[in-house]
Amino acid sequence: MDGWQNFFLGELGASAALTGLIFVGISINLGKIMKSSYLPNRALEALVMLVIVIFLTSLLLIPGQSTTAVGLEVLLLGCCDWGITLYLQIDSLRKMNAEYRLAYARVILVSQIAALSFIVAGIIFLTGATTGFYLIVAATLFSFLSAFIDTWVLVVEINR
Repeated sequence: MDGWQNFFLGELGASAALTGLIFVGISINLGKIMKSSYLPNRALEALVMLVIVIFLTSLLLIPGQSTTAVGLEVLLLGCCDWGITLYLQIDSLRKMNAEYRLAYARVILVSQIAALSFIVAGIIFLTGATTGFYLIVAATLFSFLSAFIDTWVLVVEINR
């Protein structure tokens, strides 16, 4: 795990800052968001994506962990990420107008890549390999992208 601490510190700070900005963005349009049948799910989805990164990077900064411990942490949080976002996305798809479903499917793809990358990284760590770190890089970047897209909808697109 040597050499990864700076990455995890950077991702922890970035995800914490982005989470705060999402709360501000949501509060600006809270009335409009709450009137929608599916936008509250999009708001929660964006927050979940970033909070998972906060939790994961915090745990990965604990010194002296075995690859098995890291694997369990990454796998557990990846499964939480996948399960929560998948539930919110299916519920949103059911509630939204058909005209928005294709565009939202693209967002679903990005967030599912993120969650599944965490899961695969956890499995890789459980085998004793440390190459799972590279999937964590991809997973955090896809998490940021997914949260950004959801936030854009909640802050900008909602006002069009």
